[in-house]
Amino acid sequence: MILSLALIVSDYQFEPMQKVRSWLSVAVTPVQWLVDVPEQSWAWMNDRLQEREDLLAENRQLRSQVLLAEREVQKLASLTAENVRLRELLHGAKKLDEKIMATQLIGVNPDPFVHQLIINDGSRDGVRVGQAVLDATGVMGQVTAVSAFTSRVLLVTDANHAIPVQVNRTGLRSVAYGRGDYAYLELTDVAHTEDIKVGDLLVSSGLGLRFPEGYPVARVVLVEHDPGREFTRIHAKPTARLSLSRQLLLVSTAHQQNQQILQEQN
Repeated sequence: MILSLALIVSDYQFEPMQKVRSWLSVAVTPVQWLVDVPEQSWAWMNDRLQEREDLLAENRQLRSQVLLAEREVQKLASLTAENVRLRELLHGAKKLDEKIMATQLIGVNPDPFVHQLIINDGSRDGVRVGQAVLDATGVMGQVTAVSAFTSRVLLVTDANHAIPVQVNRTGLRSVAYGRGDYAYLELTDVAHTEDIKVGDLLVSSGLGLRFPEGYPVARVVLVEHDPGREFTRIHAKPTARLSLSRQLLLVSTAHQQNQQILQEQN
């Protein structure tokens, strides 16, 4: 303690002691650096880790932005394709003189033995039982049940469905029956002597006043003349994209419109 007090007094009173203090400071500097190394190392590591975390966070954010951008691009592609389909529908609609309304598919009956769709329009939108349903390439089916906001559509391939058709090339009239198979319809009452062959287009005949006349229904893929059968066996593939189309048209024939007017008057 006495020595410490003496050094303090000497440092304060004598000028030469400042040089001694300076030399001692130089001598102690390496020790100070050495003592500061752990703190500096920790600070450096902390900075590097923080930078790494910032980079990882920025990377995650950029990845999210890229995913969002890709989603928008996919949505844009979907909207473009939908626009093309709607244009096809509009071109298809020009073939019809009947009242038409666009609608959209929202569901499919999960029963494999029932070919039925659900659309997002119902009675409040003017949908009525019996209306024909089309897509851009042909007849899909007809409305069989209507609720306030949705309707059910029975496809032409359902085993309980039949549609009057005629051969576009010759005008031969017949009826195309669904057989529970999306791949084909069957004509059962065509005589062996009738002129029908593979590739012929079957269009709606308009008989029955339910389906619009002259719209594509199916194309013949099989004509089999069996002497043991009374009629020719004919299979035809539907022209409508039954498993693909989402944008559809509801068509009311003039007869159906007149019936609706009469019902509303009554």
